[in-house]
Formats: sequence, C-alpha cells, structure tokens
Amino acid sequence: MGKLEQNEQEASQSFISTVAVIGFVGGALWSLVAYFAYTFKFIPFGPAVILEPWALGDWKTGTLGQWLGILAIAIISIGVAFLYRVLLAKFNSIWPGIVFGFVLWLVVFVVLHPLFNTIDPITEMNRNTLTTSISLYVVYGLFIGYSVSYEYHERTVHEGESIQE
Repeated sequence: MGKLEQNEQEASQSFISTVAVIGFVGGALWSLVAYFAYTFKFIPFGPAVILEPWALGDWKTGTLGQWLGILAIAIISIGVAFLYRVLLAKFNSIWPGIVFGFVLWLVVFVVLHPLFNTIDPITEMNRNTLTTSISLYVVYGLFIGYSVSYEYHERTVHEGESIQE
C-alpha cells in the first residue's frame, strides 16, 4: 500500500517538473524569437526590456543585456506556466492558451507599462510593433497553454494519474 502512495507522489512531482520545463523552454524560445524580431526592427525593444526597472547602465541594451533578458524571461515563465496550470490546464484546446497569451500582453503593455519607460504606450505604437508583440505573446501563451494542457490531459485521462489540484 505504501509503495502505491510513493508512486503517486513521484508521478505528481514529475508533472510539476514537466510544467517547470515547459515554462522555461517556452520563455527561452519565444523571447529568443522576440530578440530576432528586435534585431530585424519589427519591434523597438528586445528581451532586455525586462531588466529596465532593476538594472542600471547602458550595458542592458547590448547583446549581454538581451541574453540576460532571455534568461530572465525564461525563469519568470516557469511561474507563468504554473499560473496556467492552476487556472486553465483542464481545458484541452488551443483557445485558452491563445486568450491567456493575449491577456498576458494586456497585463505587460497596459498594467505594467509604467515599469518600462522605453516602451511606448499602446496608443502610440506603430502597427508593426502592435502586430508583432501581440503575435509573440499569443504564440507564447499557446505554446505554454497547450503544452501544459496536453500533458495534464495525457496524465489524467490516458494514464489515469491523480494530479493534485
């Protein structure tokens, strides 16, 4: 009996680590794509914008700052993946992830905008910046959302695993 309980706990921990990996990879992948969008002038800011409220100096706008921004976004994305897991993991569809990504865009560009001085308000952004940034957030939300939901669905429905809420 104790052995079954131990297996259930290990499987649940395995799901937790899977969500963390999904978040880290999603953050790293899509912030790297954002860095390329910044490099090719689709958006006027790169991943280093995340460092703006905390880091001093011009180094953060250079290559080192961009790479550290990618790492910071990847680490923050672990928390984002757990937030998705808690709120929406039971929905096995692409739409909750798309909506989640758009809501994240709204939070960053409307609610948290005062933290980031180098980003124009959304009313002053050009069409390329709006389209590119919204698209990046939507595919980021889709990646994290569908990956977490798929893993949740596979473990609960197909394998019969009990995942703690």
